[in-house]
Amino acid sequence: MATVTPQQLGERIQEQRIRRGFSQSELADLVSLERSVISKLESGQRRVSALELSDIAEALSVRMAVFFEEPTPALVAHRSSQGLDTADTTIDALLADLADEVEFVQSLGALTLPSAEGHWPVPSSRKDAEQLAVQVRSQLGVEPGAPLLDLPRRFAELGLLVMSRDLGQDVADAGTILLRQGGVTLVNSGMKLGRRRLAAAHELGHYLVGDQYTVDYRVSEGRGDVESRLDAFARALLLPAASVTSDWKRLAERSGVRAAAVILASRYRVDMSTLARRLSDVEIVDSSEAAQVRNTVTTRTDMIEYDAFLADDELAGTTQPAIFQRAVLRLVRDQKISPERAVQLLWDLVDQSELPAPAQRDENEIWRFTS
Repeated sequence: MATVTPQQLGERIQEQRIRRGFSQSELADLVSLERSVISKLESGQRRVSALELSDIAEALSVRMAVFFEEPTPALVAHRSSQGLDTADTTIDALLADLADEVEFVQSLGALTLPSAEGHWPVPSSRKDAEQLAVQVRSQLGVEPGAPLLDLPRRFAELGLLVMSRDLGQDVADAGTILLRQGGVTLVNSGMKLGRRRLAAAHELGHYLVGDQYTVDYRVSEGRGDVESRLDAFARALLLPAASVTSDWKRLAERSGVRAAAVILASRYRVDMSTLARRLSDVEIVDSSEAAQVRNTVTTRTDMIEYDAFLADDELAGTTQPAIFQRAVLRLVRDQKISPERAVQLLWDLVDQSELPAPAQRDENEIWRFTS
């Protein structure tokens, strides 16, 4: 742990308190201190004892070590731009927690991620966005016309960990934060499958071009130039131009617009709005046909008749990429974290009784430390 001054420690206590949405009085009540004491601690006018700091950490549901660690640079930059008194939104707080958790696992040597920052230029046109999508699909080893499935596993190959939680309605679609190594995206799983996948693909674009911190609301709706180009990148990543064009022409000619829309949306795991925009991007539908696609609702009869995809479990509910979960289990086996801490890191997706047993130590291992 790094040495920090009372002022720095106070600022970090304040930051964590604000992130959790507590007032000084509420935190004081939780740790049995006067509000004035919390005020003095946060300003650095009074030193905090180890027991007090332990109580504060427990009340704020953070590791005590968080107060002594340098925060993720991207998070520092974001907060500096927002101002210290600006309270985090739900997704801001979760992204900050995610950054802490992933970098904690990385610090113990269990997780190594590649970093893409600076490797990819920001697309300056829709043509650039298309080309970026082609390059990314190629790097991921996806066949030119094949659907891009299992996004969390695929994106982890590029260093981006995609996780999901149901944040409810009227909340951001997704957010991304760059880490010292790699990055983390949180997708709001309260959306339907197509929107979840589109949001994840859009966040990959932010990660690839090195955007340090982003929170996106209503991906695919009319937005600024860069956001629109990243939307175009996301559509091109999920719906490759050549195969979508040939598939659409063949299906629409044989079965009509509606059937073609149902089959393609199912095959590529996208929503109808995204499909309609993509068909317009590649200029194979007119405005009337695009509207017809956008208004198409897939029914159970369609699923039976066209053998449409039924499952929608990708990024549904609470999910974490397997590479992160395996790293946590490795730390349990190596006795570097407690079972209780592992369950926290795994968001209670695994019961403590299901965790692997610690690896047996060699009885002569102690001599490596004493001789």
